[in-house]
Amino acid sequence: MKRSQRVEAIPPSGIRRFFEIAEEMDDVISLGVGEPDFSTPWAARTAAIDSLEQGKTSYTSNRGMKPLREEISRYVRRWDLDYDPDEEVLVTTGASEAVDLAVRSVVDPGDVVAVPQPSYISYVPTVTFAGGEALGVPTVREDDFVLTTEALSAVGAEDADVLMLCYPNNPTGAVMTEAELAEVASFCREHDLVVLSDEIYAGLRYDDEHTSIASLPGMRERTVVFNGFSKTHAMTGLRLGFALGPADAVTAMNRIHQYTMLSSPTTAQHAAVEALRSCDDDVEEMRTQFDRRRRFVISRFNEMGLDCFEAKGAFYAFPYCGGDDEQFAEALLREQEVALVPGSVFGEGGEGHLRVSYATGMGELKEALNRIEAFVAEQWSVA
Repeated sequence: MKRSQRVEAIPPSGIRRFFEIAEEMDDVISLGVGEPDFSTPWAARTAAIDSLEQGKTSYTSNRGMKPLREEISRYVRRWDLDYDPDEEVLVTTGASEAVDLAVRSVVDPGDVVAVPQPSYISYVPTVTFAGGEALGVPTVREDDFVLTTEALSAVGAEDADVLMLCYPNNPTGAVMTEAELAEVASFCREHDLVVLSDEIYAGLRYDDEHTSIASLPGMRERTVVFNGFSKTHAMTGLRLGFALGPADAVTAMNRIHQYTMLSSPTTAQHAAVEALRSCDDDVEEMRTQFDRRRRFVISRFNEMGLDCFEAKGAFYAFPYCGGDDEQFAEALLREQEVALVPGSVFGEGGEGHLRVSYATGMGELKEALNRIEAFVAEQWSVA
């Protein structure tokens, strides 16, 4: 069967190749998957179970259950975001659907979307599927992978139509301060860029409170924010996210959503209502554990000679291996049975780095880092 040119233009996921190898091996420790090792908080699970026992399994409103939209609107006020639950909040099937809906809602064929790199692997394909053109904007470890206006100007992003943001960042764990975001916001206002801001890791920041670019002057009306429950609430399999934005943007996204998804999973929505109402303490405990692992992992990489900047968000470290990152990852997997992701699969700026998820137990982290240290000492020279 003939496949579309847009699909043909997208290469297979660079992450999957390593995990297909890992699936055929025993005793592999995986530091590659961005999934919390914690269970969904019990109160949220109980709400899901209760909803099933009560037969609440019908479709909800396209936009999502009103009680959930109201709780989301309340939840994001902690980041100085204020959205009308009736017109400016959309519940989606994971934050990934929110990204796809937003891109398709604002990108016409030929439009240019500036994508800071390294970046989450779905952004560029999503732009391609919408008929847009992705413009890579390299960020570098010398700047702690912060997006700068100099980097935007260097690639001609002033002529772009849209800017995609992801801070705290996947894959680097980088964050941006309010002052740094303000400079980018000024660039976007001056050159009339729409901003799509993936803030799925907003609740996992370790040095300071998260700042959303949508909260800055003149940015709310030109920004769509994405978030969800997978990372902070350990609800990856329940597939629930949300989008926040001006009413016309959210209405456009819902127009696509109502034809493709109709509504997000009902059981997951009941769980999410309770998660937002009563699970802040559970989320804080998970964040505390991630922070402990973060400091341990970063210090171990630096001790073994793999320079690792201080990632301050999400649950990823991004050490520099100083050479062919794909070769490093494949050899490490075969020789020491530790799976991680080469940085080059995340685009320009990721070359020579490794994405290491510390969303796993401390015991496995200690063993994995011992194996990595042995591999570096015996087989790898950092350039």
